[in-house]
Amino acid sequence: MPRAARPRPHLLVFNQYYWPGIEATAQLLTELCEALADEWNVTVVTGATAGAGPGRTRRGGVEIIRLASTALHRRRLAARSLNYTTYAALAVAVGMRARRPDVVLSMTDPPFVGAAAFLAARRFRAPLVVISQDVFPEAAVALGRLSNPVLVKAFGSLVSLYLRRAERVVAIGETMRRRLEEKGVEPRRLRVIPNWVDTAAIQPVPQGDGWASRNGLSGRFVVMHSGNIGLAQDLDTLIGAATFLRDEDGIAIVVIGAGARLTELRSLAQRLEVEQVSFLPYQPRELLPESLSAADVHVVGLARGLAGLIVPSRLYGILAAGRPVIVSAEEDSETAQLVLEAGCGVVVPPGRPKELADTIRAARKGEWDLAEMGRRARAYAVEHADRSVAVERYRALLHEVRGAER
Repeated sequence: MPRAARPRPHLLVFNQYYWPGIEATAQLLTELCEALADEWNVTVVTGATAGAGPGRTRRGGVEIIRLASTALHRRRLAARSLNYTTYAALAVAVGMRARRPDVVLSMTDPPFVGAAAFLAARRFRAPLVVISQDVFPEAAVALGRLSNPVLVKAFGSLVSLYLRRAERVVAIGETMRRRLEEKGVEPRRLRVIPNWVDTAAIQPVPQGDGWASRNGLSGRFVVMHSGNIGLAQDLDTLIGAATFLRDEDGIAIVVIGAGARLTELRSLAQRLEVEQVSFLPYQPRELLPESLSAADVHVVGLARGLAGLIVPSRLYGILAAGRPVIVSAEEDSETAQLVLEAGCGVVVPPGRPKELADTIRAARKGEWDLAEMGRRARAYAVEHADRSVAVERYRALLHEVRGAER
């Protein structure tokens, strides 16, 4: 008699952001879940967004349960907190009634959603895997978003609870791994799997008259930030650097994206009268190869004190586009370490606009081989940061924890 096919294992996933969201965690998690769906039954419990209301749907082989959480504009902390709270509360209720999972997986957006995932894992006696995209509440304290000592202690205890009970905790960099060990996560439970990029979707595009021309950048030396515009990115330093570059005709500093500090940074650029600085909205994903490739050099900033607490995922798209990078961050940050390892850029300390300006000026004068740096960036992305590499690591990890429970 033919042997009956083995039932596919079930993966239950929690994160507030998922397709069609533009957030980094939404895009990364969507790619991961759809890649895993060829051998797992994947259910994602996510929040409402401006582009998708509550309900159930399927995409890419993944069942999506979208909760009726609030989807207020996140510029104000109160609105963001309400979004977090309504999602987490509903996620607990749905998770406790979900179809029995073999493994529960959670990202950390919002930071305490891991508690909902932990309750679901306990309910079904399934192993919990947490992908730590940042370290909370330490990151919020460092950014000045959280200062009340009672709340800091309460959130710290809640996060530590699920991190210490998780079967595995994924850090997205070595410095973050050390930070998580300091929070009490046992080294044997930690794995390092960096974030990734689809190097087939984002490839170098020759700098021609397409996207650059449409945005008035042809023939100029383009310095670019592309991604979230918030506190962590230290964009004040980049805009401040423009004040030291007024004598450099032909330099364009382009800030692409959106976020909580967009209005504030526009006002700063106006007050400083830095005409080289312009702002553009997020570019559609299909235009990213063109927009990222339009830069002569990218600047990736990370505010002081955030090394290991936050890892800017936008770096991987830059590498895939084959562009050199100036990192404005502490040397022990994952971003700085990666760029130095790959030989695709230079590192300057954060919060020093004059030093950043001098580095931009040197790049324009040809003191570094930017073309070679770009080739190294692309080579590193293909070999170490492609989506296929990360997905295989997650496949192995999920089979590891599932096997340990059987």
